[in-house]
Amino acid sequence: MPPFQIIFNPTSAAELAKLPKDLQLHVLGEFRGLPRELQRDDAQFGHLSRNNRTLTRYRLGEYRVYFERHPLGIVVHRILSKHTLKDFLFRSNLAEDEDGKLQDNPKFWELIEQTKVPAKKAA
Repeated sequence: MPPFQIIFNPTSAAELAKLPKDLQLHVLGEFRGLPRELQRDDAQFGHLSRNNRTLTRYRLGEYRVYFERHPLGIVVHRILSKHTLKDFLFRSNLAEDEDGKLQDNPKFWELIEQTKVPAKKAA
């Protein structure tokens, strides 16, 4: 199997850093088997598609990890608490069908795209 990298963008790295250390280790440990699991059709993954772009949702207990496939492995965009998503769905007046409703909601995609905003240069 070729090398498999898990790339955390700045936003997801910051979200991971905010978690308690034991939870950080749990999240990172769950990624160990990910290359093999991605090759199977597994119910623990959800898929959200829009404009020829597909995100994969990986459930880790009370957290949801949203990532995209990359030639080197995956790029993690967001690590969100399940409760944060319920709040988001509630504020957006959406039912709780997580993947389908998020996929169709432009505000969710804005949340994902926020990670691509370049940092301002210091003067």
